[in-house]
Amino acid sequence: MKKIALSALAALTLGSVAANATTLYQDENGQVFTKPGEGRTEIKNSTPLFAKADKLKFSGLTYIGYTYDDYKSRLADGTLNTKKDTSDFEIRRAYFQLKAYLLDDPKSYYRITFDVSKDVTGDEKVRAKYAYLYLNNILPATGVELGLVHRPWHDYEEHNAWYYRSISKILIEDKKHGPDLSNSADFGVMFKTRTQYFDADYGIFNGEGYHSASNGNGMSFEWRTTAHLLGVDGKDKQTKKTYWDASFFGQYNKAHKSVTLTDPTTGLLVTEQQDLIFGGLHTVFNMPSFLIAAQYVKSQDTSDIANTVSKQSGSGYSANAEFRMGSEKQYRLLARYDSWTPKTKTTYKGVTAEREDRAYIAGAAWRMNKNVEWVANVIITDNEAGSLKEKENGTQYMMTAEVSF
Repeated sequence: MKKIALSALAALTLGSVAANATTLYQDENGQVFTKPGEGRTEIKNSTPLFAKADKLKFSGLTYIGYTYDDYKSRLADGTLNTKKDTSDFEIRRAYFQLKAYLLDDPKSYYRITFDVSKDVTGDEKVRAKYAYLYLNNILPATGVELGLVHRPWHDYEEHNAWYYRSISKILIEDKKHGPDLSNSADFGVMFKTRTQYFDADYGIFNGEGYHSASNGNGMSFEWRTTAHLLGVDGKDKQTKKTYWDASFFGQYNKAHKSVTLTDPTTGLLVTEQQDLIFGGLHTVFNMPSFLIAAQYVKSQDTSDIANTVSKQSGSGYSANAEFRMGSEKQYRLLARYDSWTPKTKTTYKGVTAEREDRAYIAGAAWRMNKNVEWVANVIITDNEAGSLKEKENGTQYMMTAEVSF
């Protein structure tokens, strides 16, 4: 009953308020409804819920962890590394989500997701991650998200190829050894096409992402197209389905970032609105006992100033694999390798060149039940000598409990 009361309170807080109270009903799967129906039983002594929606669905996801960062004490040239070892218990992310089904179509809904995460100061902040209206089948086999919505690529990779966001973000979002090209949500409109052998996400967005204020200087066209080569959509079915996908994804993001740099010709500081244009190819093959995936990404140089390159230009690749054991495939071994080479050149021992940033991830996971998964892993960061991120080199030891409901 406490859970029901908390759910009702959350619904009130999120603004799904109506004029009349209603009794709550529950089906055999534990889903809570505001109206009676087949297979639903009244929850006795429940807290009245004020809601206009026929159905409310609550869910949560939290990454609870411990991390020890063991940085290399010296850089390749022998100088002391200013990065110090750290040891922390942490809430890496915590999400709370409400879906309200407001229309006659049972697949159309309003969704809001709150995200608890650290800001650049290390303080925990709460922000809206998603807040959108999803309208199903506005076109043949196509729905649309309107508001603070998903971006096309991240959600696909995290639900089809890399299931361990609790320990590491995907390549294009990683800051420590990756390019940090894009985060996972933004203000805009995204269309979602779904068929047996092909699906796609594509839309227009502000371009800066949900972490940043919009600069209003340009919009971003973003896309993902995926061929289901075996005719199977494998989203979140990694232990039940065999699937093989091939995808093309990217962004054409105008005036994405304002960058102040020195013009090498005049020596003066200038501010440039740099575009972000990148594309990637990805493939994943999965069977209930194992998964293997790989991708290649290239980000163009969009700087208009001679003898300079845009901040996020470069190229790289990532590959990951997972082997599953046990009667319910509850035991997993996982590995991943990332490589990113920025176009920005640095000078080391008299040689000016592009420097590669690299990371190796290895670990083991145990799916305790449908709500809790444990992960133990290491991440070895091995950025090339002279890299702008060489100070990040070292080994990260992590323990994680992923809790979902």
